[in-house]
Amino acid sequence: MLRWIDVLKFATVGNPVPAGKIERSDAQWRAQLTAEQYRVTRQQGTERPFSSGMCEFFDPGKYACICCGTMLFDSGEKFDSGTGWPSFTQPIQENAISYHKDGAHGVEVRCNTCGAHLGHVFPDGPVPAKLRYCINAVALKKIESKERKATLGGGCFWCTEAIFQNLRGVVKVESGYSGGEIPNPTYREVCSGRTGHAEVIQITYDSDKLSYEDILRVHMGTHNPTTLNKQGADTGSQYRSIIFYRDDEEKNIATRVLAEASEAHENSVVTGLAPFQAFFAAEESHQDYYKRNQSKPYCDAVIEPKLAKFRRTFVHLLG
Repeated sequence: MLRWIDVLKFATVGNPVPAGKIERSDAQWRAQLTAEQYRVTRQQGTERPFSSGMCEFFDPGKYACICCGTMLFDSGEKFDSGTGWPSFTQPIQENAISYHKDGAHGVEVRCNTCGAHLGHVFPDGPVPAKLRYCINAVALKKIESKERKATLGGGCFWCTEAIFQNLRGVVKVESGYSGGEIPNPTYREVCSGRTGHAEVIQITYDSDKLSYEDILRVHMGTHNPTTLNKQGADTGSQYRSIIFYRDDEEKNIATRVLAEASEAHENSVVTGLAPFQAFFAAEESHQDYYKRNQSKPYCDAVIEPKLAKFRRTFVHLLG
């Protein structure tokens, strides 16, 4: 998760390396863009506040650069800033945006692929990152997407990540931390129990191929939701069973699935239910752990039996 200190570092020391570069002549940009799109993106202009209905749209999707089509922002990071311009808390990828000092307005942001002027970023956004990417709507193109995210905790994320990577419709599974008090915690800090974070996975999935309800049923069926702050030999609040919901619909679905789980278990289900606030990716050494370490004793003794049970129980959902 980027913070203001990261923005200042990029603007001062150097920007992240883009995935690629697109260069066109001024004549080519003029031929491709409308007069207003050209004025804003290629001449560092600013559209009038409240001149676009994009500020009011919060339905799922992604936002691409109007010039080159590079994906810049996800609707999940969009919020109502009341400023009259679309506002986001984070870019879709760290290297999607470049940062440039601007004495009049703070830090200018541009598309890191084609150099299009997008707007500015300010340190007055919502917690935890406290960033507000204030973007000209005319510089963006809304891309409809069926991709959704789900954030769940059910013990060691090495285990939960390995399970959900096998589901059909899953685009990406990332291990990380959520539900705590400090931004960008380290694994050691989370293990201390003092951050309040849980070990979680964040699942990106295609909602046309996999439902949120199915994800939660797999979650509740592949760990023990009746042991408080404990999964097998792993103990501590970081191993708690929890579901982080993003809206009222997800909350209602989670409430229903938890009720089903309560009926199926003799002991009380202690799975927590909380609104999603932030996800912090774990260190690279924790990503794709099972895939990279299948020969290690922990994978063989702990993860493989869970995977075998999962494959038998949820064969209809396997990818």
